Amino acid sequence: MLSLLHIENIAIIQSADITFDEGFNVLTGETGAGKSIVIDAISAVLGERTSRELIRTGAKSALVTAAFTGGLPLQWLEENGFPAQEELVLQRELQGDGRNVCRVNGRPVTVAQLRQLGSQLLNIHGQHDGQQLLDPACHLDYLDSFGKTAPLLEAYRAAYREVAALRGQIAALEMDEAERTRRVDTLEYQIRELEHAQLRAGEDAELDARKCLLRGAGKLMDAVQQARLAMQGGEDSSGACDLIGQAEGAVRSVAKLGPQLEELGEKLAVLRSAAEDVSEYIREFEDSLDFSPEELDRLESRLDVLYRLKKKYGPTVDDMLAYLDSCRGELERIQDADDSLQRLNRALDEARAQALARGAALSQGRRTAAEALQRRVQEELRQLDMPKVQFVTDFAPSAGQDGMDETGLDQVQFLMSANLGEALRPIQKVASGGELARIMLALKNVLAEDDGVGTLIFDEVDTGVSGRAAQKVAEKMADVARHKQVLCVTHLPQIAAMADTHFLVEKGERDGRTYTSVERLERAGRIEELARLVGGARISQTLRESASELLEQAGRYRAARQ
Repeated sequence: MLSLLHIENIAIIQSADITFDEGFNVLTGETGAGKSIVIDAISAVLGERTSRELIRTGAKSALVTAAFTGGLPLQWLEENGFPAQEELVLQRELQGDGRNVCRVNGRPVTVAQLRQLGSQLLNIHGQHDGQQLLDPACHLDYLDSFGKTAPLLEAYRAAYREVAALRGQIAALEMDEAERTRRVDTLEYQIRELEHAQLRAGEDAELDARKCLLRGAGKLMDAVQQARLAMQGGEDSSGACDLIGQAEGAVRSVAKLGPQLEELGEKLAVLRSAAEDVSEYIREFEDSLDFSPEELDRLESRLDVLYRLKKKYGPTVDDMLAYLDSCRGELERIQDADDSLQRLNRALDEARAQALARGAALSQGRRTAAEALQRRVQEELRQLDMPKVQFVTDFAPSAGQDGMDETGLDQVQFLMSANLGEALRPIQKVASGGELARIMLALKNVLAEDDGVGTLIFDEVDTGVSGRAAQKVAEKMADVARHKQVLCVTHLPQIAAMADTHFLVEKGERDGRTYTSVERLERAGRIEELARLVGGARISQTLRESASELLEQAGRYRAARQ
C-alpha cells in the first residue's frame, strides 16, 4: 500500500507530507484547492507522462517521493537487481530543462522502469475512464483484461502477422500483364547495359588513381631520372653511391690507427649498402614507367562510360554491381511469378487456416469471459442501486479481410438497458452521467479483483452521482477497501463520511503567493468538512448534526461488514 507521499514544488503545493492508512482514504476540499494535483504528483512518481509545467512557478525543480509497504512486486525487484525489502521508496525529480531523475530505494532507474514498477503498485481511475467506456474500441481491451486472454491473443497475432506478410508478398507479385511487360522490358534493358559495360568491383577507384598518375607523367619521369643520377652518377659526375664508397675506402685505409676509425668504416659500409638498395629500387621503378598518350585516351573514355552509368545506377561501380544483382533477382521473380504465386497462395491458405483456428480459440475464451463479466458487473451494479440494469457484451464478426484483423475475429461492444422493459442499446447511447460513473466503478472493481495491485485511486469518478446512488457508491468503495487500499478524491459527503481516513486539501495565500496544504482530519474536523460538503459556505448547527449522523451511519455500516 501507499504509506507516505512527499511533494515539493508541484503546482501550487510548495511542500506536503501525507501519511495514508490502510482501508479507505478520501481527499476533499474546495474546487481548485489542489486535490487533483495530489493525484498528478502520484502519477508522476509512478512514471506516467508529465510536463515541466507541473513545476511550481519560480522553482528550478520539483520532487515527489512515495513509500510503499506490503504486497511488493518481488518478481520485478528480483529481475531488476533489487534485494527484497519491507519498504519500497520511489522518487522522481522533475527539472526545469525537461530532464528527470528517477530512483527506487535510492538507486537510479529509467522513467520506463519506474512506470513498469508503478503499474504493479497502484492503479489510478480518473474521469477520463468514463470516456473510454463510451468508446467501443476500448471494450475489447476491457474484456481481454478480465478474461486474461493475453496468451491466446498473442498466439493469434503471430499467425495473423504471417497472413499479413504473405498477403503483402502476393500483392507485390500480382500485377496486370501490361505492367509486367513494361517492367520486364525495363529490367532487361538495364541488365544488358550494365553487363555490356563489363564492370569490375573497385574499377573506378583504380582508374582515377591511374589517371592522376598519367596526367603527371612528365614531372614524374623528370623526378625519377634526377633521383637516379643523384644516386648512380653520370658521365661527368659521381653519384651518392660512389661518393659513399670513396668515403668508406678512405676511412678503412687508416682504420688500424684507432678503434673509432674502424667503427666509422662499418657505419659507412652500412650507409653504402642502403644507398645501393635505394639506387636499385629507383632504377627498377624507372624501368616500370610506361606512359603513352593512347593509354590516357583509353582511360578517359572508360571513365566517361562509368560516369554516364553512375548517373543512372549508382555513385560507385560497386553500387552499380549491386543494382545489377537486384535487377537480375527481380526479373527472375517476375518471370517465376506464376510459380511463386501458387506457392505463396498455398502458404497463405495454411496460414489463414491457422490464424482462423487460433482466432476461434480466442473468441471462445472471450465469450466465456464475457458471460462471467456480465454476471459480475450486474452483481456490482445491483449493489450500486441499479437492480434492473442489464449489461451484455455484444459480439459481431470483424470487418477485416477474411473476417479477421489485428485484434482477432471479433468486434465487441457493451450494451445495457438501465430500466425494465427497455431494449439493450450501446452504453454510449443510453447511459446518463451517474449511470456511467457507476458502470465504470463496477467494471474497475471487477477488473481489479485479481490484478495483484494493492492500491486503487479514484479521482472524482463520482461525477453525476447523488442521493441514494451516492450512498451505494460510498458503500461499494468501503467494501473494496476491505481488501485493497483505496484513495478517493470526492465532493460527495456520503463518500467522505464512509472513509477510514479523511484529508482536507485547502488553498491559501501568503506573501503574494498561493499555497496548498493537506491536513488529516479528526472527528471534529470531519464534521465541519462534511457540513460544508452538505450545505456549502454557511454551516449551521443543523448541518453539523447531519454531518455527525452521516459519520455514525458510515461507522455502523463498516462495523457490520467486518
